[in-house]
Amino acid sequence: MMVVNNKMRYALVTGSSRGIGRAIAERLARDGYSVVINYKSNDTAAQEVLQKILQEGGQAELLKFDVTSPTAIQEAYTNWCATHEGAHFDVLINNAGIRRDGLMVFMEDNDWADVMHTNLDSFFYLTKLLLNPMIRARRGRIVNITSISGVTGLPGQVNYSSAKAALIGATKALSKELAARKITVNAVAPGFIATDMTAELDESELKKTIPIGRFGQPEEVAALVSFLVSDEAAYITGQTINIAGGIG
Repeated sequence: MMVVNNKMRYALVTGSSRGIGRAIAERLARDGYSVVINYKSNDTAAQEVLQKILQEGGQAELLKFDVTSPTAIQEAYTNWCATHEGAHFDVLINNAGIRRDGLMVFMEDNDWADVMHTNLDSFFYLTKLLLNPMIRARRGRIVNITSISGVTGLPGQVNYSSAKAALIGATKALSKELAARKITVNAVAPGFIATDMTAELDESELKKTIPIGRFGQPEEVAALVSFLVSDEAAYITGQTINIAGGIG
């Protein structure tokens, strides 16, 4: 069993082998957290994130599990605790998400279910598991990555908009449950961010609908998350902050 420095601050970022999650993991590592990089299947991409953080002098490790599976989450967490005696997660970033776009009239049942499982159910399974250590420590930061789609609703995204809107509601409710324990819960709602999830979109046309006139960068989202998990943001909880170039 490995004994860790109890003063080490650990941050778990789900879906952090690419896109916004990767940018958040790298930023939190620069902020001094020991970052736990969660991913489901892309070993190569996850290793790239890990090596970049280590090469920059940060601390990080990989924790591979499927966020839609309560059994997989419990097993991964149990194994992590067994090798990190006395440690707990100070920060949880619920970032993992997928899209299965299509008009509702043509939407398959699995396109609804898969989006709900990954974008919403994973928040419940994982957050519930990590809450007790945060409550005992009387400190914690939870940031849920939702979407402008959950704020305004977007055609072709009834499933995605529903899941992300529900995540906003969950953020508000949970923040009230945990505020007295000095645990903050906030949501970040990105708009069009330049990642592989938006690579197939027509950026030249869509940016005409964005008041700032461009897609955002993952690092801009990561900077906001960095602030929300900092001590300076201790009085901010239950909020959903749009980072969408003026949309919403």
